[in-house]
Amino acid sequence: MTSIRSIAEGSKVWRRSGPHLMWLFGPLAVIVAVPVADAFLPPDIHLAHVLEVAVAVVALSTGPRLTALIGSLSVLSLIAAGAERHILRTESVLVELGTLAALCAFLVFFTHLRDRGQQKLVRARSVSDAAQRVVLRPLPKRAGPVRLAAQYRGAEVDACIGGDLYAVARASGSTRLLIGDVRGKGLASISDTAVVLGAFRAASHHQIPLPELVGHMEGAVRWGLAEFSGSEDDAAERFVTAAVVDIPDDEPVVHLISCGHPPPLLLRHDAPAATALVAPEPAPPLGLGAISGNLYLPATFSFGEGDRLMLYTDGVSEARDQSGVFYPLAERVARWVDQEPETLLHRVVTDLQEYTGGQLDDDMAIVVARRDGGAAAAAA
Repeated sequence: MTSIRSIAEGSKVWRRSGPHLMWLFGPLAVIVAVPVADAFLPPDIHLAHVLEVAVAVVALSTGPRLTALIGSLSVLSLIAAGAERHILRTESVLVELGTLAALCAFLVFFTHLRDRGQQKLVRARSVSDAAQRVVLRPLPKRAGPVRLAAQYRGAEVDACIGGDLYAVARASGSTRLLIGDVRGKGLASISDTAVVLGAFRAASHHQIPLPELVGHMEGAVRWGLAEFSGSEDDAAERFVTAAVVDIPDDEPVVHLISCGHPPPLLLRHDAPAATALVAPEPAPPLGLGAISGNLYLPATFSFGEGDRLMLYTDGVSEARDQSGVFYPLAERVARWVDQEPETLLHRVVTDLQEYTGGQLDDDMAIVVARRDGGAAAAAA
């Protein structure tokens, strides 16, 4: 609660400080100028209505206290201008005073409600961000001999998690990575995302072989999707594509089980090209494993020191430019095969945004893994 409160108070202080104080100079100058100018203007010209604009401008950028202060000064300025012309008790000036006072009261009340609403919004966003990060935990920078970098972008504004997911777990002598894509996108798919991640993390603690781990995930996901479905028809249409890889510490290989997911890309440190790791015997998406009898056969590919592995979701490979052409991920990423994982990831995301004009219509997740060495790196 302390951190949430500090964020809310920090936002409030930031909004009141710095450049916003400059907004006071103009209204204050108007408040002073109205009675001064009235002394030199003809009787039929009166600047009282300018004071209403001054109060409104202050209310746009400050809180209720400063709005009340400027409103009070505006009323005093109007009284001074009326007294100076000896028309303070006339019907016209009294109406102007009443109107200005009512406007000031309304703006003070409005700014009070606005500040309270913004504080509630900050608290709600803080709680939402914390809850979402519990589900989709940030990946560590290193797991055994593998250096990692990950990026997630939600299809919905301000969403830290949606239908795409990734996770890492250390097994006995190896590093296991998961990337997946829940059918659907955005906040509506968070429950399915939580089911998949929970199943992967729970199975990883048992230190079981890769096929058994994916089989355990299949059973848990099938149960979880049925549990959160509104009907049997809904459950039958829900599934999760996933790729699960196992990177042994002391062998220059990577084992892959693909459950209907786009093939990872292998970037060798000595070749400017990206190779798609296509599993010869892919499995159905999680939740549909009964189709194949829960048979999971891992494919093995070479993965030596300095090589990079890119796992991604179809939010990347199926992103389109203005003419509807898919983003050529393998072609583009081959330019940066010698980059560090963080730099490589940044270049791909930046290039993807430029390619699509910033219009990403689906959730997007990318994980880059680089093998740094053998047993020495694993022990680090």
